[in-house]
Parts: sequence; C-alpha cells; structure tokens
Amino acid sequence: MVKNSFISVISQEEKKENRGSVEFQVSSFTNKIRRLTSHLQLHKKDYLSQRGLRKILGKRQRLLSYLSKKNRIRYKELINQLAIRESKTR
Repeated sequence: MVKNSFISVISQEEKKENRGSVEFQVSSFTNKIRRLTSHLQLHKKDYLSQRGLRKILGKRQRLLSYLSKKNRIRYKELINQLAIRESKTR
C-alpha cells in the first residue's frame, strides 16, 4: 500500500496550489486506474467501467508522453515514484 500512500501525500501537498500540473494529473489518474482495476477484478462483465478505464489510460498515456518530451528528468522521477512502467517509444 506504499503506492496509495504516496498518491495521497501528493494530493494533500498540492491540493491547494498546483492541481493543473502534469504530475498531479498523472497521479490522480493512476489512483483512479488502480481503483477501477480492483473493481473490475470483482465485476468482470462491467463493460462501462472497462471503457472508462481505457479512456483514463489513454489520457494518462498522453500526459506521460507530453512530459517525456518536455522534461525527461521529471518524467523519470514520476515513473519511479508511482511505480508504473515506462511507455514504449515509437
């Protein structure tokens, strides 16, 4: 549960000042993805939630690709802190 505690720490620190930052948005999307994934393990035929999960995954992927193009160091730090895989380069 270290991952969830980190996300809550980020959201508490930056709640007032920087909600629009890429890091905050990616961490909130990661939190939603983990919640939906655990929900879908119980409810395998919930197709509407599956669609929502795919949309959130796409949004997070676009934000991560933007961050990797703009600032590679911040991208690497965020990937390591959230413990998510690095995106494939095309």
